[in-house]
Amino acid sequence: MSERLKNTNISNEEVIDDLTKDLQFALKTEDKDNVIEPDNKANTSHSSDNTFQDIPVEDDQETTEKHDDEEKYESDSDSIDEVSLKDAELDLTDDEKEERRTIAEGLKVAGNDAFKVSEYERSIEKYTEGLKICPLQFTQQRSVLYCNRSAAKIKLAKHKSAIRDCNKAIELDDKYIKAYLRRAHSYEATEKFDESLADYKKVLELDPGHREANIAVHRLPPLIEERNEKLKTEMLGKLKDLGNMILKPFGLSTNNFQLEQDPDSKGYKINFKQ
Repeated sequence: MSERLKNTNISNEEVIDDLTKDLQFALKTEDKDNVIEPDNKANTSHSSDNTFQDIPVEDDQETTEKHDDEEKYESDSDSIDEVSLKDAELDLTDDEKEERRTIAEGLKVAGNDAFKVSEYERSIEKYTEGLKICPLQFTQQRSVLYCNRSAAKIKLAKHKSAIRDCNKAIELDDKYIKAYLRRAHSYEATEKFDESLADYKKVLELDPGHREANIAVHRLPPLIEERNEKLKTEMLGKLKDLGNMILKPFGLSTNNFQLEQDPDSKGYKINFKQ
């Protein structure tokens, strides 16, 4: 079993993808074991009638690694080490903590000013500086800094990083409507429609008359249904390919089996046809 399949958080279509690749490799290996190669020279050329061509795993892996590196960069470049902050605050007096809070407030204002003139990278830097100096006990101020930073990241289309900031803002203030709204926006931008809908519903719990949330809870369900239908079609296609690979050695294909739905039970039965 591949390492990806051991991860319980992967989707069904990813599981089928892995199984299909594994089966392709197994069938190719078995084929090779049962065939006498003509000579080494012939082996250097690719057979034109090879049924199972190699999947370009290298390209997929490079893309995945690049994506992971980008996510790591987003996460590490402005991450806040709260353990170190807590340790650094142990010997601070109340006056010193208040002084740091004031400095953090000034950095937040500087971040807001940069945001207003579309200097989003600079605004992120200022909010980050504020988070690194603002004492942990001032949870409301830190929540605002995280939420404001998420707004700047959204402007730069760094939605996954923005979601992480909104998570922190909500962790510090679970009634922070702006944080839920911004997270809902980033969830939708990354096609996580279910999570986006849940956040909009949470906004309506806190503010039943919120206009944007009321519109979103009617707009998102059709998008969720459309996405689910698309995923179902893709998954059935992969299952069909998988079935054809299994049945091929027996001279059969999925076309030999007909799937019929029972109108009463809504269950399915499979009929074999020659």
